[in-house]
Amino acid sequence: MRHSHARPRWPWKAFTLAAAGTTVIAVTATPAAQAATPTAGRAATLTPGQAAGQAAAAAQAAALSAGQAAGQAAALTAGQGAAPTAGRAAAPTARAGSSVTGWLRRHAVPLAGIDPAAPLTDLAALRPMVGDASVVGLGESTHGAAEETRLKHRTLRYLVEELGFRSIAWEEDWTVGLEVDDYLRTGKGDVNTLVRKMARTWRTREVADVLRWLRAYNATHEKQVRFVGVECFATGHRAYDAVTRYVAETAPGRKAELARHMWKIRPDTADMGAYVQWYYGVKDKKPYIRHARQAYELVRKVPHDDGDRAYELALQHARQIVSFYEYFDQKNIYQYRDARAAENLRWWRGRTGDRIAYWAASPHTAKASGMTVHAPGQPPLRFDGAGSLLRRWYGEKYRSIGFTFTRGTLAGADGRPARVPAPPRDWADAPFAAVRHAQYAVDLRASRAPAAVRAWLRTPAKMRCVAAYDPAEPEGHYMSGSSPAGWFDVIIHRQQISPPHPIT
Repeated sequence: MRHSHARPRWPWKAFTLAAAGTTVIAVTATPAAQAATPTAGRAATLTPGQAAGQAAAAAQAAALSAGQAAGQAAALTAGQGAAPTAGRAAAPTARAGSSVTGWLRRHAVPLAGIDPAAPLTDLAALRPMVGDASVVGLGESTHGAAEETRLKHRTLRYLVEELGFRSIAWEEDWTVGLEVDDYLRTGKGDVNTLVRKMARTWRTREVADVLRWLRAYNATHEKQVRFVGVECFATGHRAYDAVTRYVAETAPGRKAELARHMWKIRPDTADMGAYVQWYYGVKDKKPYIRHARQAYELVRKVPHDDGDRAYELALQHARQIVSFYEYFDQKNIYQYRDARAAENLRWWRGRTGDRIAYWAASPHTAKASGMTVHAPGQPPLRFDGAGSLLRRWYGEKYRSIGFTFTRGTLAGADGRPARVPAPPRDWADAPFAAVRHAQYAVDLRASRAPAAVRAWLRTPAKMRCVAAYDPAEPEGHYMSGSSPAGWFDVIIHRQQISPPHPIT
């Protein structure tokens, strides 16, 4: 089927946690679009009653009740006296030992720096925090902070070099992930060219440095680190070609039937940004979904032996094609997206047996269900993040590490640097500023902490989460629906941040 790639008029609002090619593709629908968009008939589709319930839950999670706010403010300020000024920590008092800030100061483990190539001895405290986890989420409060990326890079090095992690699952499309994995295993290609194929948020020198290090590690180690993209937002030609090749080799009698489906759905361009824009504008997506599902069923029914890895991989490619077409036909697009991401990660773990580091934004990695993300000019976006599913499946063997910051500079929506102030006093991450370390780690699994600390750890609150930063509304960027310990097992905090260095 030939497609016109004229820019469509579509009602989706960008939420910029991910992008395909030149097009922002992680989106939330306006109410009008949600009412008009057809669904794929999957569990993620909301009935009117479910939508109303979800809206009520989002409203409840979006703000603290008066009682919660008062209780949390008391917990944060116990023994602090006057509020700290911007950029300065509160002075300790006689009662600081029972306050949240006093507890944080005693339990924070200082980290020596953010240089990814520096020795890792300061990260030794992570060993008991990670324990015997099979999967560790590395969640960032913003994609736009160079220092958070560098701290995540150091943490990834520790997981690989000291704890034996051998796969990294990334908030990136499946087929782009295949290209990254090829580079990491073989060294063929140019890393900057590869990074330009990734989602817009990853096109930075800091991310390129992560990939270069992974390649250098693989070049000198027999047991290599693998890379898997767990997203479905830009599934490209490689998946279609793999499915076609597999059927031609194992079931040549079904090749013509598969070709009829592929002709309808295989993108006619390698520019997935353009293709995504076009597919947004298609009013009736059901024919595309139907052909994708029929292609999947054809592959599923190919005769095979139990444990046939070629069959399993071909079926996974076909599943990604289905996911792409269904993804853009959902009322709750993030509910569907994160469910698929978690399933893809679980599939990869079953296939490789590797311990996996999951690199993504904090709303995806956080372990609590009922995530609500807020951004200026956008309706609240409520979904169960991939991390909540991983926690459900793996229990304590899924550990969630959140990377946070106090203040600094981010690129605004217009690309110019914009100042980001410290979070408001009643936000969950506000007390992190009181610790006198430039960066540090703290274990939030504190069952024996003072009552004020336990209240802070467990009380639902807002926490900073920045996609496209709007300096006119610095308090409009946050996530809600749980608490610090509900979302994360460990926090790695940086006091000052700045924008990453783009690769254009």
